[in-house]
Amino acid sequence: MKTKWNFKKLITDLLIAVFVLTASSELIAQEKKTTDLKNFRIVIEKTDSGITLKSIEGSAWIDLSFSLNNCRPQAVDEYGMTALNKVSPGKDTNLADFLFTIAETEDRIVLTGIEGTEWTDLSFSLVENGKQAIDQYGMAKLD
Repeated sequence: MKTKWNFKKLITDLLIAVFVLTASSELIAQEKKTTDLKNFRIVIEKTDSGITLKSIEGSAWIDLSFSLNNCRPQAVDEYGMTALNKVSPGKDTNLADFLFTIAETEDRIVLTGIEGTEWTDLSFSLVENGKQAIDQYGMAKLD
């Protein structure tokens, strides 16, 4: 009887230890993700012909202009427009390592942060010729 109790206690202790280690490793991963973010700053402008992105900091590109069709998202990283299944070769340590998608609906600009952002979803309205700044933390003030 005593052996059976020790076995149950051992299993219980093992499960508790696994739970604690799993929970703490997730917290460390979340903390590391936030501290590993590099600065970038982009101004999004809605124009009569589409969307313009202007990089202020953290990317290899200065301006990107494109029109978005049928609410289809466009992926953007520190090197410019890209595809989600295409990883940019070689990383420049002077640039922020980010990847997000941008889409336009009837009344909103919708961003999905995939890599290098603290945010996962941003959504806001822009009137024509309206501007909104974003950075690794979310929506930012225009300078």
